[in-house]
Amino acid sequence: MIPPEQAATAALLRRLAGGRAPIETHISAVFVGADEVWKLRKAVQLPFLDFSTLAERHRAALREFALNAPHAPGMYRDVSPVMRQPDGSLALGGRGEPVDWVVRMARVPEGDFLDAIAARGGLDAPLLDALGDAVAAYLAAAPVLAGDGLAAQQWMTDGDARSARAAGLPEAEVARWQAAMQRELSRRADWLRARAGGGFLRRCHGDLHLGNICLWQGAPVPFDAVEFDEAIATGDVAYDLAFLLVDLEHRAGRGAANRVLNRYIARTGDWALVAGLPLFMAQKAMVRAHVEAARGRGEEAHAYLAMSLGYLHPSPPMVLAIGGVQGTGKSTLARMIAPELGPAPGAVVLRSDETRKRRNNVAPERHLPDAAYTEAENRAVAAELRRAVAEVAAAGHVAIADAMFLDPADRVAIAAAAGGVPFVGIWLDAPVSVLEARIAQRGRDASDATVEVLRRTLRADPGDVAWHRVDASDRDAALAHIRGFVRNATAVRSC
Repeated sequence: MIPPEQAATAALLRRLAGGRAPIETHISAVFVGADEVWKLRKAVQLPFLDFSTLAERHRAALREFALNAPHAPGMYRDVSPVMRQPDGSLALGGRGEPVDWVVRMARVPEGDFLDAIAARGGLDAPLLDALGDAVAAYLAAAPVLAGDGLAAQQWMTDGDARSARAAGLPEAEVARWQAAMQRELSRRADWLRARAGGGFLRRCHGDLHLGNICLWQGAPVPFDAVEFDEAIATGDVAYDLAFLLVDLEHRAGRGAANRVLNRYIARTGDWALVAGLPLFMAQKAMVRAHVEAARGRGEEAHAYLAMSLGYLHPSPPMVLAIGGVQGTGKSTLARMIAPELGPAPGAVVLRSDETRKRRNNVAPERHLPDAAYTEAENRAVAAELRRAVAEVAAAGHVAIADAMFLDPADRVAIAAAAGGVPFVGIWLDAPVSVLEARIAQRGRDASDATVEVLRRTLRADPGDVAWHRVDASDRDAALAHIRGFVRNATAVRSC
């Protein structure tokens, strides 16, 4: 409800919006016109913010504009005053005495917000990849801050526990969540501090869910970053990413969350973030739980609470390596099985093709010249892949290594990189005609292989392949075989 002292301002903005009622939250009212939007901060004082004064509303509006305009050129237009005219009437802009301030934005079609796209099942693979790219770029540009990563996370945990209780979530479950979070914080204390020291503690978005991302000029763009509390917006970049992963899992399924995670890692090389995902995702899910509970949406609140508790009891790590020549479907099968394996939101797919592109500072789909495929570069890519596998497995996650592994020494080395966790090696086979047809039909892909490259590869001798050999002619059948080998390996480990 808009405070009485802002009723005249609200009436003006509603007229500008063609009589449409505003979209309201507890801290703002958004008036949507035919091609323009006006966001009014409510004159309220809450435990976490104070917008009761005109000066603070003005400051917050300017801060919102400064935070968001660089990432969405043209969407954020300006901060406009609501002026009292000499005759006592109100007008947007012009001369007079300011009685309020609004952020003026371009209108984005309702169907272009990513929560709406998710609701209609429109988050396809290209859009999810673009989303991963957008978040990677956004967080790469976020200012690095000095601070204690553990202290920041502890502050958030304590605040979320208080909010959960105040919202009426079951005390027993909140207490269980808080105890599990404390154990995880203790376990990851050194890691959190090291991440902060390594430049991963940043001034992030703070509220990075699907409703705060829209299509703008053809690409996903985060907007509406938290402007009223620097502490809420300060954290590890993976903590910011975790909010999006939780929202994706809830709204679009684990497969969508897994694809965005893997795209983000492919672009940034930050596979080490998986060590904090159980902690970060549990915290972000609890945020959604107590927010939904405070809104009276009990069913949603309990769904998020269950997710939060589940994230704190992840499944054990393992390493799955998928090898074979070009066109056997290594990457397709890796992506298909990844959401099923390990802690949320599924396995990290470490693809040699994407590693090579990142090392050359280009997008995965960008073609590289032959000079990027020297023996020295091949060795460097293989070494980075092994290092990533070892770190992901040691962090308690599941890694899928996706490369040809033609050299027997590479197969031995990737198995050794798994350390003490279960390892499954898969070797894919398919008739040459199938391989050539698949490569010829490729469109947007990280692989630069051509049919001619395949033919040269087929002349190489992979030696004695001791891994599980799988006919990849039928991908569904191949996936079923891989699932069986994974089940057997984890069952043996648990005995």
